[in-house]
Amino acid sequence: MKLTSRHLAWPALLIALALMPASTDSVAQSQAELRLAAAGDTGAAKAKPKPLPARKLVKKKAQAPKGPPPTPAKVLFGAAKAPAPLAARAIGFYAKGCLAGAKAIAVDGPTWQVMRLSRNRMWGHPSLIALVERLSKDGKEHDGWPGLLVGDISQPRGGPMLTGHASHQIGLDADIWLTPMPDQRLSTREREDLAATSMLADDRVSINPKVWTEAHGRIITRAASYPQVERVLVHPAIKKAICETKTLPREHLNKIRPYWGHYYHMHIRMACPKDSPACTPQPIVGTDDGCGKEVDDWIARMKRIYAPRPPAPEPKIAVPKPKPKPKPPEITLADLPAECKMVIGDTSPPGPSPVADVTKPDAAKPAAAKADDDAENAEPVKPAVAGSKK
Repeated sequence: MKLTSRHLAWPALLIALALMPASTDSVAQSQAELRLAAAGDTGAAKAKPKPLPARKLVKKKAQAPKGPPPTPAKVLFGAAKAPAPLAARAIGFYAKGCLAGAKAIAVDGPTWQVMRLSRNRMWGHPSLIALVERLSKDGKEHDGWPGLLVGDISQPRGGPMLTGHASHQIGLDADIWLTPMPDQRLSTREREDLAATSMLADDRVSINPKVWTEAHGRIITRAASYPQVERVLVHPAIKKAICETKTLPREHLNKIRPYWGHYYHMHIRMACPKDSPACTPQPIVGTDDGCGKEVDDWIARMKRIYAPRPPAPEPKIAVPKPKPKPKPPEITLADLPAECKMVIGDTSPPGPSPVADVTKPDAAKPAAAKADDDAENAEPVKPAVAGSKK
C-alpha cells in the first residue's frame, strides 16, 4: 500500500496536540492542588474553619414566692397582756430591746397613782418599780411633794410600742408627771382624760412662774440623786430654772439633761442593773453641771424656732411642696436582740409571725392622751418661710 501525504498528516496532528500547553484554568487548578498538598493539615485547617461550640442552656433558678412581710415588733409586743415568766432582766438598748420578768407597779399606792391605765404600760424591771415607789415616799417626806402621778413605764414584755415612745423598751424608763398628785383617788375615766400640766409660758421657751414652784425642782433633783439613776430628762426651760434656783442641791445637776418635749413630765432612766448582762448601757454623763453654755445653747435654739414671724407675703411663683421623707422601716423581731424572741414567746423559724387578737390602738384616743404621745419625742420643726430656699 502506498502511503500518501494524507496518511502522514494524522500522526503529525496527534503529536502536535500532545505537545500543546495546558489551558490557563487547568494550570491554576493544578497549582492550587500542589500548594494544598505541600501545606498539609495546616492548609486544610485554614480552608475549613472549625464550627463554634454549641451554647449550653442554663436553667434559671425558680424564685420562691414572696410571703407576707414580717409582723412589726410593736404589734407583737403591744399585743402581750402579761409579762414573760422568766427571770427579771433588761435586754438590749433603751430604744431597741425587750423586758423579761417584768413587775407592775400597783395602780394605787400610798404616795402615787398610775395614769392612762388603758395603755397597760405600768410594767418595769423590779429595780425600777422599787425606785419609783421610793421616790414617791421620799418626795412626800423630804421635798413637800404630795405624791407622784406615774405615766408610762413599759409594756408587759417591753419592746417597741404601738404609739408614743421610741425608748421605754427594756423596763428602765419611767415618766413622772410634774402635776402633783391630788388628795382624792382619781377614777379610771379621770386617769384617761386628765391633761398633764405644762410648765412652760406662752413663749414655749421659758417657765411659767404661776405653775412652776421650787418643789418641782426638789422632786427632780431628788430623782437625780439616786445612784441607780443615770439620767433625768426635762425640757430645757426646766433645766434652766433648776440651774437658776440656788437653794436646790447641785451635786447631781449633771444628770438632769435638757431634751425636747419633756415640759409636763420628767423622764427617769436607770442604769443597766447587775442582773441584766444583755443590757446595753449609754455613755455616762460628764461631770459638767450643764448650767452654762449647754443649756444656753438649747434656749437660744428654741428661741429661734418659736420666735414670732410676720405673715409671709404671697409668693409670686408657686413653690412646689417638698417631698415627704420616707418613713424608716418598721422594727421587726429580727432587729431586736435574740433573747427577745424567747421573751415574746415566738419559737417559730425566722419569717412572718402572725399573732391572733392583736389589739389595735383606739382611733378615738382622748386628746389628752394624744398630747402625751406628741410631746414625748417630738422635736419642733422651724416653720419654713414662703419663698425661702430651705
